[in-house]
Amino acid sequence: MKTNLIPLIVSFGLLLNSCNTSKEEKTSNNIKLKNQTQLSQVEIGQKLYKGKGNCTSCHQLYKNSIGPSIQEIVGIYKEQNADMIAFLKQEGKPIVKPEQYSVMKTNFAVLKTFSQEELEALTAYMYSIVDRKE
Repeated sequence: MKTNLIPLIVSFGLLLNSCNTSKEEKTSNNIKLKNQTQLSQVEIGQKLYKGKGNCTSCHQLYKNSIGPSIQEIVGIYKEQNADMIAFLKQEGKPIVKPEQYSVMKTNFAVLKTFSQEELEALTAYMYSIVDRKE
C-alpha cells in the first residue's frame, strides 16, 4: 500500500510546483530581466543583439559592414566618454559615422520597444565584446 502512495505524493508535489506563479516581470517581446538567475546581463544582451534588435543585419563584431563594427562603436564611445544608451533612446547625437545616421534612424522603431534594462543589457554585451578582445 505504501508503494502506491509514493507515486501519488510525488505527482502531487510536481503538480503543486508547476502551479506556482512566477514573480518575474517580463519586458517586451519575452525577454525576462527581473529576478533573472540563469542568464547574465551580457547573455541577455547577446540575445537582444542577435534576435529582437536584429543588430547583426548591419553591425559585425570586429569588421565594418553596412554600419560600423561593434569594436569601432564601443571604442569611440569609450574614447569620448559618451552615453550609448542616450543615443539608442534618440536622446544623444550620433558620434560614430554621423553621415550614416539616416540609415541607423530607421532602426529606432525597434529600439523604442526596448526597456531600459534591455538597453543596458545590449550595451553590456557590446562592451564585453571589446573588453574580451583587448
